Amino acid sequence: LQGFIIKQALLFIVVGICLTMLVGRNLSIPFREIIRSLRDIRSGRYENKIRVTTNDEIGYTGDVINEMAKGLKEREQMRYSLVLAREVQQNLLPAAPPEIAGLDIAGKSIYCDETGGDYYDFLEVANPGEGKIGVVVGDVSDHGIPSALLMATARALIRQRCSAFGRIDRVVSDVNRQLAKDVKDSGRFMTLFYAEIERLNKTIRWVNAGHEPAMIFDPVTDTFNDMNGGSNLAMGVFEDTEFKEVQQKIAPGQIILIATDGIWEARNSKGEMFSKERIQQIIRRNRTGAASEIQDAILDSLQH
Repeated sequence: LQGFIIKQALLFIVVGICLTMLVGRNLSIPFREIIRSLRDIRSGRYENKIRVTTNDEIGYTGDVINEMAKGLKEREQMRYSLVLAREVQQNLLPAAPPEIAGLDIAGKSIYCDETGGDYYDFLEVANPGEGKIGVVVGDVSDHGIPSALLMATARALIRQRCSAFGRIDRVVSDVNRQLAKDVKDSGRFMTLFYAEIERLNKTIRWVNAGHEPAMIFDPVTDTFNDMNGGSNLAMGVFEDTEFKEVQQKIAPGQIILIATDGIWEARNSKGEMFSKERIQQIIRRNRTGAASEIQDAILDSLQH
C-alpha cells in the first residue's frame, strides 16, 4: 500500500507539473502579445493587433485592447487635424503690426483651444501715405472648428469688401448681409468692433456690431471712456440690419484698447474675474510705454 501511494503521488506530481507547464505556456503566449501591443500603443504605434483565439477573459481583454488602439488612432488623427487647423488659423492672423507714422499699434490672440472664434486684423482702407488704418476685432459664438470656419469666412468677406474702400458702416452692413445668408438657422453669430483711424485729421470712426465697446484712455485727464454707439445687434442675425458709424477726435498720447471678453472674463482658481478694472490699472501704470509693452503687461498679469 505504501509503494502504491508513493507511485500514485509521483504520478500526480508529474501530471501536475506537466499541466502547470502547459497552462503556463498557454497563458504566457497571449500575455506576451498583450504586453507587446501595450508597448506599441505607448510608443504611438496602433497598427499591430492582438490575435484573439479564445472566448475566455484573456480573449475579451485582447478585444478590448484592439478597440482601444483603434479609438486612440482615430483620436491621434483628429488631434493632428486640429493642430493643422490651428496652424492655418494662426496664419490668418497678422504676422506683425502695421507701421504707420504717428501710430503705435500692437495685437495678439491666444486661443484656449486648438482653434477658436476670436479674430483681429489690420486693414488697408486707403492708399499708402494717407495715414489711415482699419482695425477689426471679432468674436464668433462658441468654440472649435465650426467657429474657426465662420471666423475665416468673415475675415475673407471683410477683406474683400474693404478692398473697395467706402464708409465703414456700409462695409459692416454688406458683410453682415452675406454672413447672415451663410449661417442662416445655425444659431451662430459674430460680434465685431471695426475702427478706422485717420492720423492726419486725428479722428477715429467705428462701428460696433454687438461687441464689447473699446475703451480709450486719456492720460491728460486720467480717465477711461467706453466707445459706445453703433448697434447692439451681432453680425449674422438679420440680413437687413443697418449698422451706424460713430466718430470722435483723438489726441496724442491717448491709448485705445479693443479686445474680446476672453481677457476680462478670465477667472482664477478662486473664481475671481480678471475684470476691466484690473486692465485699466495696468494701462495707467504703463501709460508711457509702447503699445507692445502695454499688451505684454496685460497678458503677463493675466497669466499670473
